[in-house]
Amino acid sequence: MQVEALAIPDVKLIKPKRFDDARGYFEQTYHQVDYAKQGIQAEFVQDNFSKSSRGVLRGLHYQLKNPQAKLVSVFSGAVYDVAVDLRRSSPFFGRWVAAELSAENGHQLFVPRGFAHGFLVLSETVGLYYKCDALYAPGDEYTIRWDDAKLGINWPLHDAPLVSDKDAQADFLDAIDSKLLFA
Repeated sequence: MQVEALAIPDVKLIKPKRFDDARGYFEQTYHQVDYAKQGIQAEFVQDNFSKSSRGVLRGLHYQLKNPQAKLVSVFSGAVYDVAVDLRRSSPFFGRWVAAELSAENGHQLFVPRGFAHGFLVLSETVGLYYKCDALYAPGDEYTIRWDDAKLGINWPLHDAPLVSDKDAQADFLDAIDSKLLFA
């Protein structure tokens, strides 16, 4: 497996090894000891699966009191996966990184605690799977507008994305009380 730090070094792009033959391929998608050796120390406690159609944009979501680190993978289709640094003490506060994750490339994105996360579906449909190191806590989910001009996320959009009402009505980062961001 190859692990590379992105422009925000705490966010990691992981490229697991694939073993191809005439039958298809085998890929180990997670091994706690190997990931820990690469600096990914999260102890995952919840797995989630999302199926979405082309043009769906989900995010940018985070939990504050029960923050979650996430290991994001795609099992069918492709997404543009984004992480936004919400740690006020970070030199990267308000900056974002992104990677294309697909079934074809097999890449994963490790999003540490203190980040908002979102993705745009690039394929007809996507099956997105992610591990979390904390349980989902209803009432502790916050959302930042996906189209916040100050964030300047370069979403690869051809048309207006399909977003939930909650995501469409989210606040811009500048309007969020600093108590609702990470220290």
